[in-house]
Amino acid sequence: MQINRLFEIVYVLLDKKQVTAKELSGRFGVSPRTIYRDIDNLGLAGIPVYTEKGKGGGIRLLPEYVLNKSILSEQEQHEILSALQVLSGVKAVETDQIQQKLSALFNKRIANWLRVDFSDWSIGSDKFFNDIKRAILEQRIAEFDYYSTRGEKTRRRIEPVQLLFKSKAWYVTGFCLSRQAMRLFKLTRVKNLIITRKHFSEREPIKPGPDTGFFEPQMPLINLKLKIHPKMTYLVFDEFGEDMVKKQADGSFVVSAALPEDDWVYGFILSFGEYIEVLGPPHIKRIIKRKARKIYNKYV
Repeated sequence: MQINRLFEIVYVLLDKKQVTAKELSGRFGVSPRTIYRDIDNLGLAGIPVYTEKGKGGGIRLLPEYVLNKSILSEQEQHEILSALQVLSGVKAVETDQIQQKLSALFNKRIANWLRVDFSDWSIGSDKFFNDIKRAILEQRIAEFDYYSTRGEKTRRRIEPVQLLFKSKAWYVTGFCLSRQAMRLFKLTRVKNLIITRKHFSEREPIKPGPDTGFFEPQMPLINLKLKIHPKMTYLVFDEFGEDMVKKQADGSFVVSAALPEDDWVYGFILSFGEYIEVLGPPHIKRIIKRKARKIYNKYV
């Protein structure tokens, strides 16, 4: 991440001629102190960058400096352009412009061989993404209602740090001011988001883990054994690893998987409708039977 930031700082200086540490810290979502460390590292690397204090001052490159594209191999130039194509999947506004400029600098045609789309098929699935991104880059406190896995609603104020895409969903990690700890929030459970005008300072990195309360408490795992109809073949291999699945002589599948026992897993099983049978454990069979009966009773 630091190497990417250093490279972009040089590009910004070539483009804008002069910027302030505050402008760069807002752009990259780091503290001005971090920016000054980056400038020192650029100087040590032989880049002629210097700072001027006082009114009208800022960070500059020596006027005669030109980025030597030969320091990057052909393969590295292609990798940089490909990385920018991946970034376009998160709707980074500046990505297309940077990609065009670097392709001209490298004298490379942009090969449109890759497309990354993190959104699902629903309308508005990326709601709040750009607002959270802006809050991270501008280091502004975000306030919102949040619904836990148990449906409990709380009002949260956080110092957002990073957007995370994991297991088909977007999350934001941030320092929760009410819990005084790092927390992970799923964007689909965020409601009534407000990006406040209050800024926060960069904190010392906090290693995520159970001791920091970074993740919600995990439910106990159960060893499920499921028999799934051949009509659900596409879902079987979407949802389960190959080592979990055994194909039967009649074309059906027996799946063995360790999953957390909560309402989510009951709903997951029921989402297969008539094409699934719980083989074990026995108490899960009873729970699914009871829930299926309640569903049936609504339509008789």
